[in-house]
Amino acid sequence: MRVMTRNSRSLLLFAMLTLPASGTLMAQAQNNDITVTGTSVQGPEVKGFISARKADKIQVTAPDGTRTVIAVDEGTKIKSSSGLFGGSRNKPTLASLLNGLPVTVKTLQSENGLVASQIVFKNNDLKTATMIRSGTEQGFEEQTAATEALRGRMADIDKYNVKGTTNVNFDTGKWVLSERAKQDLCAAASTAENMDNALLLVVGYTDSTGSEEFNQVLSEKRASRVVNYLQQACGWKPYRMLTPTGMAMADPLADNSTPEGKAQNRRVAVNVLVSKGLDGL
Repeated sequence: MRVMTRNSRSLLLFAMLTLPASGTLMAQAQNNDITVTGTSVQGPEVKGFISARKADKIQVTAPDGTRTVIAVDEGTKIKSSSGLFGGSRNKPTLASLLNGLPVTVKTLQSENGLVASQIVFKNNDLKTATMIRSGTEQGFEEQTAATEALRGRMADIDKYNVKGTTNVNFDTGKWVLSERAKQDLCAAASTAENMDNALLLVVGYTDSTGSEEFNQVLSEKRASRVVNYLQQACGWKPYRMLTPTGMAMADPLADNSTPEGKAQNRRVAVNVLVSKGLDGL
């Protein structure tokens, strides 16, 4: 029988504490609200909507406009607030993190920045983000709610019904409206004008050509150009327009590997919304 003396126990403890947290070795300690896991410390809880997505990172914009870039990986837990898709057989994955989706993110602070340990969202919010991303007639006919998170406000997700959408397209790197786009915009405004209490939500997109920074600015310029034309040429009242937003190259409608797909992705979506509280009045 081997007896460990007090001195030997002290030496062993010292050796364990000085081992590097690498490979399969991981040191963990907890002190009140701070958790240490390897080189990661518990970070802030971030609430807002996903305003950009690139590879393994998401950008979350808070109600006050603050933007936070957070890394995601296979260890990130993704949950719905009402369960995993409300009992659906399909579990949420990294692919569920769509632009415009309101989320609550628990983070870890690593040497390279914030890493998401858990991301939580509502089922209805995901349906809305999916609908706006696809922009299809079938999706809008589902009457799912449009999210005000797209304009940087964390209002009730169920505030609006979406009545329809019009997509107008642009040349590569440009934000000039074609004659066809101008006609389509005024037609959309005319249709919306015949709906009681209708509002317009304008969202700009790009294809995959160019850098993320360039495409963010480009998508915002396209959205602003559409808004200006709707108001100046089509007579749409400014107070009936929700704040436009640019989503850069995120959420493509088609494959960016083909010229035809890129042409579809260079677009601005004009969504016609009616408040649920006023719909049908």
